[in-house]
Amino acid sequence: MTNPDHDVIIIGAGLSGIGVARYLKVECPDKDFAILETKPRMGGTWDLFRYPGIRSDSDMHTMGYAFKPWKNAKAISDGGSILNYVKETSREYGIDDHILYEHKVQRADYDTSTALWTLTVETPEGTKTMTARFILSCAGYYRHDEGYLPDIPGYDSFKGQLVHPQFWPEDLDHAGKKVAIIGSGATAVTLTPTLAEKAAHVWQIQRTPTYVINRPAKDRIGNILKTIFPGKLGYWLTRWKIIWAGRLRRKKFVSDIKGMKKLLIGGVGKELAQDVPDWQDHFTPPYWPGQQRICVVPDGDMFETLRQKKATMVTGEIETFTETGLRMQDGTEIEADIIVTATGLVLETLGGAQYAVDGQDVDPGKLLVYKGFMYSNMPNLIYVTGYTNASWTLKVDLVAEYACRLLKHMGEKGYVQAVPRAGSEDFATISTAIKFTSGYFLRVRDRLPKHGTAFPWVHEQEYFWDRKTLKRGKVDDGSLDFSTEGKAVVFPPEQRCDDTVEMAAE
Repeated sequence: MTNPDHDVIIIGAGLSGIGVARYLKVECPDKDFAILETKPRMGGTWDLFRYPGIRSDSDMHTMGYAFKPWKNAKAISDGGSILNYVKETSREYGIDDHILYEHKVQRADYDTSTALWTLTVETPEGTKTMTARFILSCAGYYRHDEGYLPDIPGYDSFKGQLVHPQFWPEDLDHAGKKVAIIGSGATAVTLTPTLAEKAAHVWQIQRTPTYVINRPAKDRIGNILKTIFPGKLGYWLTRWKIIWAGRLRRKKFVSDIKGMKKLLIGGVGKELAQDVPDWQDHFTPPYWPGQQRICVVPDGDMFETLRQKKATMVTGEIETFTETGLRMQDGTEIEADIIVTATGLVLETLGGAQYAVDGQDVDPGKLLVYKGFMYSNMPNLIYVTGYTNASWTLKVDLVAEYACRLLKHMGEKGYVQAVPRAGSEDFATISTAIKFTSGYFLRVRDRLPKHGTAFPWVHEQEYFWDRKTLKRGKVDDGSLDFSTEGKAVVFPPEQRCDDTVEMAAE
């Protein structure tokens, strides 16, 4: 077999990519790998987003790596501390030297005759190709060079400053100015209290309310555990306290969803009922808990801002931008010097690169998800994404561990190719049920990989299910096709993009 440039190529040097690289270094020290990062710096999301107050919306005792304790007293932590944690991990495990910055993957072509991926990569020195036996894609789930803007008339008519949080100007001065924030998710909930500290006033404008919950920025019990049991033991105990609490909470959602909705909305009422008379209009979502992410308000900062009248919630449809701000469909005029469009992300699969197998281009919308970490008929490729209903990195750790088990198994058996083969019968069981209803997902759902209804094409957003499947399950459980030499992949009609290429392959 042809020798590749690297055994493994990791795409992305963010929280996921650095974590995966650490597992490779420790569990598969014989594997040569490189990390390709589009930007000139590591950090991914935590390097890209630089708006005021940026923070995690998950507890860092579970969003931190399983192998590296989170030592900061704040569990809901600021973005700078998270970025430093990622950088520190890279230094500690000697990962820095493996990273190639400003290397953007444009194409990835797999050749079954050689069992190799050939990547076409844009670099500062020009376009070049790199080969690898295996790809671990940690490119994330959204476009870093584009933020979503809803179709609202009049953008160009606004005479003030228009800002998207994904591209926050370093020199933006909002002190003493009127600020309108469009959005209802974690970014808007973070920006509202932060900008209100210096702004003349802040309006948070949302089309649909979101579930919002007050949560201490510091985990008191967790910090006590880390003090009594310093090092990894205290961190481990704190992680499992949070993991089990999350599992019990999700079970409660299933068994008593109406009760949980009442509890979440009632919690906001306790915060705002005396000072914000119309609070129910702004904090009573029309969907069930769990269908979208629940926004965390650390130490109730947003509620305190609303109580002090430094910010005002506005719920309804925007009719148009005006020269001086926004006009709502009910005729309400909102004057603003700065409008922040915290309106969401643009989702994409595999970092937006074009993938192909034996000349057959791959359409992400025609893929089936295999166990939540591989795709149908895609050889030697693992993608790494986290949870929508829990901390992102809980899933990253499990997938990284499994990837190392898979690579070691292939090495021991002499296998050069592993592929989750799917036929027409597998595509006949695609699930059309929608569990997650956030706008950024619904906008592109037709272009995203699909879920089946039976193993191994079923995918649960459930940590304990993944522990059973990825951590304890057999690598060779009969659902992966292994071979000691490259073995052609025949795409079923449901997955084909180019019938001519496929017919030629047959």
